[in-house]
Amino acid sequence: MLELSIALPIKVQNGGLFISRGVGRHPARKLQSWEVIFVEKGTLTIQEEDRVFSVNAGESLLLWPQRRHVGVADFPADLKFYWLHFEVQETNNTAPWLASLSVPQHTRVSDPQYIISLFRQFLSEQEKIARSAALEFILLLILQQITRTEIGEKEADDRGISLAWKAQQLIRTQFHLRISTATLARELHCNADYLGRVYRRVFHLTITEAIHRQRVRAAEKFLLSDARSLKEIAALCGFSNVGYFRQIFHKHTGLTPGVWKRRYCKEHINS
Repeated sequence: MLELSIALPIKVQNGGLFISRGVGRHPARKLQSWEVIFVEKGTLTIQEEDRVFSVNAGESLLLWPQRRHVGVADFPADLKFYWLHFEVQETNNTAPWLASLSVPQHTRVSDPQYIISLFRQFLSEQEKIARSAALEFILLLILQQITRTEIGEKEADDRGISLAWKAQQLIRTQFHLRISTATLARELHCNADYLGRVYRRVFHLTITEAIHRQRVRAAEKFLLSDARSLKEIAALCGFSNVGYFRQIFHKHTGLTPGVWKRRYCKEHINS
């Protein structure tokens, strides 16, 4: 039998699972230990010193020792989160071990289901009469998974940028159809809210604004070169009716389609 004695730089105190009943809020307190929280369902709103965190499902939060934290909102009825208190031993250079591990204070984890399984394993191990070093190892695995979110967020950011550009290409080629954030998200096999966020971050405007801008640009070309009616142009550019077409066109150009045509069509012909 191989027997090993390993001294880890952490010491687990205790952990648990909180399931809300829709009443109460997180107590105000200042702990001597670290606390890591992972939200499985709902949103936990908590303040540490002067900073407020809204921790959503799939996100972790690290509360620091000697800092006062307090709940700033009642627990929502669907809230469910795991928590774990632990101490950190100082290293030889007096720098906290957690800092060298670079655990982010608040982040979205890359593999929520794996962290949930680790917390469940921790709670199962904690119930045993004989205290086991496995608790410290499980905590290390949890913290390691949280640190990996920095790489995961970079990969997610790259995927988000790629999705935004794919949406932009669809807008350029399908603006005349009945498209929206929801239809683009279905075509790109992603969440509509997520697509809207990454598109706005990349292009600094909403998808709806981008669709309108593309339609107005197409309308300007039709107004310059065609003798079609406004109703025909509106339909060709994806607008459901002339009134809405006029409204959006004026919003983007400052002119009605008729005024725009009279002003710029003559310049186009004489040029």
